[in-house]
Amino acid sequence: MAKTFTRIGKEITVAVKQGGPDVVGNPRLRALVAEARSENMPKENVERAIKRAFDKDQGDFKELVYEGYGPHGIAFLVEAATDNNTRTVANVRSYFTKCGGSLGTSGSVSFMFDHKCKFRLKEDPAKPVDLEELELELIDYGVDEVFEEEVEDADENITKEIVVYGAYESYGQIQKYIEDNGFELISGGFERIPNVELKEVTPEQRETLEKLTGLLEDDDDVTNVYTTMKPAEE
Repeated sequence: MAKTFTRIGKEITVAVKQGGPDVVGNPRLRALVAEARSENMPKENVERAIKRAFDKDQGDFKELVYEGYGPHGIAFLVEAATDNNTRTVANVRSYFTKCGGSLGTSGSVSFMFDHKCKFRLKEDPAKPVDLEELELELIDYGVDEVFEEEVEDADENITKEIVVYGAYESYGQIQKYIEDNGFELISGGFERIPNVELKEVTPEQRETLEKLTGLLEDDDDVTNVYTTMKPAEE
């Protein structure tokens, strides 16, 4: 949870720097505040993240992408929000080296991932939604896919959410449609989806690759890690 709060807080700071502190005029900030609420992030944490954008003593957070290969030919794409690129790139490079991988140059693996926007919407059992109809209506807004997903909360209660994927550049118009049509937004953001066949690995190989993933995810500057490794079968 602490890692989630740190990630959302940094993304809020970046969103305020880019689009201002007014949630009405800043759709990215509005979606992040909704996500913070859904994750039970304290209100004071959100307010602190917004204020941080105007703190002259605070470094200028920037969103950066690092690309490389882990062991066994698995591509890694790492997103970070940092106020010190020198520190972050040194740390990221050390994790790759420690696990037998190597940090690459810009463009070395990003072509293997499609950059999409993603929204999660609260589904109201009293007002069922025809997902096929919704998807057809949203195609003109840049949406690729709409589906339902079951989510289990901390108390093991199962709820249903509507997940919407769309083109990266369609973020603003999709969010506007969602809000204009009365859907409750849980979160809105971006995701990298592999567009190549995911690679099978042995249990021993997976152990090393998951060690690298863990080192990256535990770094405070790193917000997301994506790979071309095929997920383990449950």
